Amino acid sequence: MTVNPTGAPPAPRAPGPAGPLADVLARLREVQASGRTRPLPWRQAQLRGIERLVTEREGEIAASLARDLGRSAPEAWLGDIASTAGEAAFARKHLHRWTKRQKVRLPLMHLPGSGWVQYEPLGVVLVIGPWNYPVYLTLAPLVAAVAAGNCAVVKPSEVAPATSALLARLIPEYLDREAVVVVEGDAATTQELLALGFDHALFTGGTETGSKIMAAAAPTLTPVTLELGGKSPVIVTRDADLGVAARRIAMGKLLNSGQTCISPDYVLVERAVRAELVDRIVAAVARFRGGSPGEGLPIVNERHFDRLTGYLEATLGTVVTGGSANRASSTMHPTVIVNPDPNEPVMSAEIFGPILPVLEVSDVDEAIRFVRARPKPLALYVFSESLSRARRIVDAVPAGGAVVNHVAMHCLVPQLPFGGVGPSGMGAYHGKWGFQQLSHRKAVLSKTARPDLKLLYPPYTRRALAVLRRLF
Repeated sequence: MTVNPTGAPPAPRAPGPAGPLADVLARLREVQASGRTRPLPWRQAQLRGIERLVTEREGEIAASLARDLGRSAPEAWLGDIASTAGEAAFARKHLHRWTKRQKVRLPLMHLPGSGWVQYEPLGVVLVIGPWNYPVYLTLAPLVAAVAAGNCAVVKPSEVAPATSALLARLIPEYLDREAVVVVEGDAATTQELLALGFDHALFTGGTETGSKIMAAAAPTLTPVTLELGGKSPVIVTRDADLGVAARRIAMGKLLNSGQTCISPDYVLVERAVRAELVDRIVAAVARFRGGSPGEGLPIVNERHFDRLTGYLEATLGTVVTGGSANRASSTMHPTVIVNPDPNEPVMSAEIFGPILPVLEVSDVDEAIRFVRARPKPLALYVFSESLSRARRIVDAVPAGGAVVNHVAMHCLVPQLPFGGVGPSGMGAYHGKWGFQQLSHRKAVLSKTARPDLKLLYPPYTRRALAVLRRLF
């Protein structure tokens, strides 16, 4: 476990658990209590700092992502750098409006008077980042935290060690180092942090780990936002533009070797166009890969490599492209499996890798029943030239979010909330939704001293009760 230096003298420790992490939290609570993080200029300065961090240090970020994940510079820019800068810039430009008091109309019985909702910082927020997009999915929640005026502890993923070390070095250079602290460490460090009790914890990762995060937060009643995953389906109708669908599905599956929480997990396609869609997906994969198999796509570590190769070994479907992997380099070729058994491992667990099952269905209704019979996914993708048919599918299938005629792009729209439902997560952030998620919405009612109706006070006469019943 390492804690980034703050450069500030040690502060007296508040009563509570002892230890380095408890000291960090105590200092952050003192900074929060001072009111330092509340003013709008402070919040905007932190957001501008995040923008500068990812743009000015793009080369270092790309290099760390290449070391940790084998990610190319263009994918690093798209997946981690541009997305983070856009999120921070959007919040900075709209923060003044988000922080305004929201006036409400009062019922007659409360007049004269006024009422409003004001947004206040929660306090100290814990951000637990994942390894697959270790910059974007760590800094985007931090955008929400500082936009709401909170102090924060940032815990990057130890599975991406080069990026974790880079964030620990750069965040104190660009943000208020007395209000935002980076703590590096493994799962035990995360558990130790959660045991201290924060005002909110935001975790991005797998469903199984998410349940452990929620359990660890429960003893201190720490509210949580869980951005998890699941098997995000693609439904392709017979009237879809198959060329567009194939290219966009293939692009979404290849991005970060399929190690993306909103990656298309499997495809359900109407039987009449299944063969053509599969051929087009295979062709798109080959084209995006330069026309030859070349090297396989990098898999983050041996555990995930073994899991993915296990799926290939167990499949009862037909592998139409790919299917090979190299343990020495921990790589796997993009693989398309046609009509695997719905109950085999590749169809029962989130794939999180470059394997794409394609199953044919008789019609849209069968596709809807198939998805509804399984846990609610993080995302749903529908390809259809009929907007009414696409909307019917979106309305019928519970999911954290949905995209029509594309995949994954809703994550890059800060005007939309991003989050899961059920096993795919709870709570949402991005844009004003993140600001609200990490703010306390305080209800305020302001009354005048006069008039002071006597009938509101006991003892209540029959006549007074009759009037009060009409008022209430």
